[in-house]
Parts: sequence; structure tokens; C-alpha cells
Amino acid sequence: MRYVTDRTGRFFERPHYEPKELDVLCESMLVEFFRKIGTGLRLPIATDDLTRLIEQDVSDFDGFADLSRYGDGVEGVTEFLPGRKPRVRIGSALAEDARRENRYRTTLTHEYGHVRLHAYLFDLERPRRDLDGNRPEDRAQICKRDTMVSASQTDWMEWQAGHVCGALLMPISHVKRVAGDFQRHHGIFGPIVPATDHGRALIDAITTSFQVSAEAARVRLLRLGYLGPDRGPSLFDR
Repeated sequence: MRYVTDRTGRFFERPHYEPKELDVLCESMLVEFFRKIGTGLRLPIATDDLTRLIEQDVSDFDGFADLSRYGDGVEGVTEFLPGRKPRVRIGSALAEDARRENRYRTTLTHEYGHVRLHAYLFDLERPRRDLDGNRPEDRAQICKRDTMVSASQTDWMEWQAGHVCGALLMPISHVKRVAGDFQRHHGIFGPIVPATDHGRALIDAITTSFQVSAEAARVRLLRLGYLGPDRGPSLFDR
């Protein structure tokens, strides 16, 4: 990790992580957590264990929160509290609907990314907008469902939290095992086009192995290079 100028203007400097750094960091987090609770890492990670993971590092966790004040599409909010651990709230609609469990899991791990990567910034340096006496919301990260896993890198806090989300739900060494076995079984070398039979089958294998949505699996596989852009017909996809 290194520090670079924060071009969003929120801080003077902000942390920059390479994706591989976050992958290693997240797998280390999981190993340490499951060692602490006395069990081995079992996949897919249970939603209750993900809740315990975030609860250990926050001052308050509310999984049934009313987030309507923040507008449409907001499913998670992390509040950074001076001198205290962050407060995390997740929209009640996710926990109340069993069909949205994968989205709930995504939001849990996304907010945990903010807790682990960004909380210390608010203790070291007040956000620049706070210096101008602006809104209390400047100490909160408001997260919408549309950017939970696929934010642009220019929105660095959301991009980093989104990568943590994928790396916690789909730990790097285990994705390599599942995707590598798939490639070997089908005699495939190199990235697979997502919209082919093999691409869809690989996405399905990841969604089943890690209890994630197809979109989260697709983004994770793209970032790790197992899926790639369409470059025309391939003999492996006939």
C-alpha cells in the first residue's frame, strides 16, 4: 500500500492498494478470524459468521436499519465516529427477504471493507469537507446497490470496499482452485468470454461454491483474469 493524492477532494492523501494486496489481506483476515473463533475456514462462509466478523470491529451494527433518509438504492451506510469504532447499518429490506440473502452478504462484506480500510483515515485526518463546516454525512460512506461490486476506480473508497467484498466472499486461493479445476477439466487456457457456455458455467460454479450472486462472481472472475472480453469465436466455445 502507498499513499497518493486524493483527487476526489475528500482527503489530502488516500491509500492506494494493488488488487493482489487486497486479496492477500482479505484471506489473512479470514484465517485470523476463524482461528480466533476456533473453527477452520469453511466455504461458503456462513452469513452468521460474516455478521460476527463485522461485529468485532464496529461500535454498533444494525442489520435492519431504515435508510430511506439517504434516498433510493442505498443498502448500506458506514459512519466514521471520532475516537470510536465505526457504526454500520444495512437496509432492513435485505435481511427481511430470504431471496436477497446474497445481496445482504455482499453488503455486509462491502461495509466491512470500509471499516477495515478506511476508518483510521477519519481519526488521522478530518475529511477536507469537514474543515469547511459541511454536513455530518461527510463522515459517512453511503453505499448504493449499483456500485457494491463494480464501482469505478475513480470512486476509490467504493472500489476498494467492493474488492474487499469479493475477496472475502470468494477468497483468492479457493477461487484459483475452483476456476483452475474448471479450466483443466475443459482443456481451456486463458480467459473465457463470459457470454459463452463455458463462461456461464464457470460463473455458475463460483456462485454455487461461494454463495454469491452471478454478478459478484462475474466481477470477481473478470478482475482475476479468468474471464475476459469477447475477442471473437474460440474453438473452446463451439
